[in-house]
Amino acid sequence: MKYTICLIYGSVRFERKGIKAANYMRSKLEEMGYLVHFIDPREYQLPFLDKMYKEFPQGSAPEVMEEIAEKLRSSDGFIIVTGEYNHSIPPALKNLLDHFQQEYYFKPSAIVSYSGGYFGGVRAAVQLRAILAELGMSSIPSVLPVPFVQDAFDKDDQPVNDIINRSAKRFLNEFEWYLEALKLQREKGTPH
Repeated sequence: MKYTICLIYGSVRFERKGIKAANYMRSKLEEMGYLVHFIDPREYQLPFLDKMYKEFPQGSAPEVMEEIAEKLRSSDGFIIVTGEYNHSIPPALKNLLDHFQQEYYFKPSAIVSYSGGYFGGVRAAVQLRAILAELGMSSIPSVLPVPFVQDAFDKDDQPVNDIINRSAKRFLNEFEWYLEALKLQREKGTPH
């Protein structure tokens, strides 16, 4: 495998439409030869944050936290797929991200945002960028916004408009550049 990526999706809503964007990104990453760990808070249910993973004595965290932590540790980078909820990110995504910290350090992240309207979730992406930087996984400069997500993909989770494919190619090429650069630097050592 070229790189291992955690693809983190943020919505747990009943009839979530953004899952199509997440499935599309997963297929694009796999086409590029990446191993993809797909973390969906609907499948990996965490309690409301009370105790971070690092605050448990080694080996005593709940099984779901141990499983997520291992996937995060083994990853070279992260793609976060977020909807826009009231100009910010979904609460399930924030909760999931906040349970971990050191597992993200010195690895790049990239943001795919979506919404049911014209803006494609970019207001959530702006909020998410600050959160990711604080967690130690600074995001690449580009964002991949998906407006009108409910109509953007077909039944096979493929874009109905080729602009998403063209934008995704550029976005993923940039992400790969950061993956390679930061992996080389991690191999030399990290500041802490």
